[in-house]
Amino acid sequence: MLKIMPILMPLAFLNACAGDESIAGYVDPSAEYHLVEIDGEAISLRTTIAFPAAGEVVGQAPCNRYFATQTAPYPWFSVDGIGATRMACPDMAAETAFFTALQDMTLSEASGDTLILSNSDGRQMVFAAR
Repeated sequence: MLKIMPILMPLAFLNACAGDESIAGYVDPSAEYHLVEIDGEAISLRTTIAFPAAGEVVGQAPCNRYFATQTAPYPWFSVDGIGATRMACPDMAAETAFFTALQDMTLSEASGDTLILSNSDGRQMVFAAR
């Protein structure tokens, strides 16, 4: 067993030094991305997403602030455990549609100030950093 330890120790350190492989590692952590369209339809309600730290997703839905976890390696995308404040507003249907679309996304593409989330069914969410 002791002969194996010198081999395993460097592997443990390499794993600890690995960078963030989620989308958070590929975007500006201070950027706030504003939703501009879902499935080709323009969105005018203030809806945002941001990735301030590894695996962390936060933003503003049409009515409520939300948070979630995202750990899939880039370019894959998956939000888990979406939580949100509980304020009602006239745009609750739009908020429900936003959360449904966000949970349907499986791929991410970050390019400059643009973030595109999509899936294999052809759905797409386009965000622009502001």
